[in-house]
Amino acid sequence: MERHLPRALTAALACSLTLTACSATGFGSGAAVTIRMVAADYGDKDANSSQHYWNRLAAAFTAANPDVRVDVRVVNWNDIDKQVKEMIRSGDVPDLLQTGGYADKVADDLLYKASDVLSIGTQANFLDSFSKAGQVEGIQYGIPFVSSARAFFYNKAIFRRAGITEPPTTWDELRRDAQRIKDKVPGTVPYALPLGPEEAQAETLIWELGNDGGFTDRSGRYALDAPQNAETFSWLRDDLVTPGLTYPDPARTDRRTAFADFAAGRVAMLNGHPSLIKLSGDGGIDYGIVPIPGRTGPLKSTLGVADWMMAFKKWGHRKEIKKFLDFVYTGENTLEFDEAYNLMPVTHDTLQEMTTGGRHRDLEPFLALLPQATFYPLGDTGWDAISAEIKKNAGLALRRPEDVLGDLQKQALSTGRR
Repeated sequence: MERHLPRALTAALACSLTLTACSATGFGSGAAVTIRMVAADYGDKDANSSQHYWNRLAAAFTAANPDVRVDVRVVNWNDIDKQVKEMIRSGDVPDLLQTGGYADKVADDLLYKASDVLSIGTQANFLDSFSKAGQVEGIQYGIPFVSSARAFFYNKAIFRRAGITEPPTTWDELRRDAQRIKDKVPGTVPYALPLGPEEAQAETLIWELGNDGGFTDRSGRYALDAPQNAETFSWLRDDLVTPGLTYPDPARTDRRTAFADFAAGRVAMLNGHPSLIKLSGDGGIDYGIVPIPGRTGPLKSTLGVADWMMAFKKWGHRKEIKKFLDFVYTGENTLEFDEAYNLMPVTHDTLQEMTTGGRHRDLEPFLALLPQATFYPLGDTGWDAISAEIKKNAGLALRRPEDVLGDLQKQALSTGRR
């Protein structure tokens, strides 16, 4: 752990190390109030680092609001959670944080309510599903920033070789097509089923949603061992894994492997998110995207994933934070960020912009599903621990569905608050 430095010294050192960021946001301008923000980096190299976006945004905001300076520090995804934990431990929290989760900060009573730091217009502009996903016990603290959703990818060339003319819409059709691919296109993985520890919770929830199941029931209580969830794993075992229509050991197969194999033409079908579009294009894959097949028809509600903005109460900069967030969430600013990183919107106006004009046809299947997306139980402060257990054990449920899901349910009830 690095030794904590006093707030003023930290800012001064940050300025000396990142002169461009400090000059862009007006460091030393004599502004009455400085609000500090820590944000995740969505770029993969310096040229497309999110720091450039936030520098421009902060400079434009301060130009219009000279009494408020915004000092933004962008941190890569591998380090941001660790650094934020250290900031919280030392008491030197930022005013704003943009990262992956918020519920643990709510449990420690660190955050403003969303209604405290958003104007009525800005708050009303969020898609309802995202606003609800940002709630803890009925009160919204998490402010959605960007999103993603899942859809069904299939390799058109492999389908043609197998004599398949339409993508599947049900589980039975998927099984039939997978068997045909196994028979006619040897050496291909018909369906990629990544239930390894990288992201097993995502594939698990997608399949359970297809059988009217999920991690929680309609009241919001954990229902990991619901009968329909056990039925889902039994079907996967008996109809896909045992006949050899997926990887030999899905419990050891990660999403990254599945995506790479699809982009290399070795996988015929899988559930994917928008980043697979570029991977597939770079690999020269002729692919299609459709809603995910469910037991009796396509999913009407797919898995949605969001990253979050949150505002800390400690420094009392509520009015300044509110003014800045209203600026951040203007349509032109959210659209710029979403388009820069091929991400999906969380607001009505940006969703409307991205679904008109024909500039985002590759995202249309995802955009159509976004307003009805289903989320993890993010508002439960125990979700991170429960998610970790699902990642470790979901693949084992293929062998003993009732036992493994029952154990997960017991852990959820003892760890979570639902």
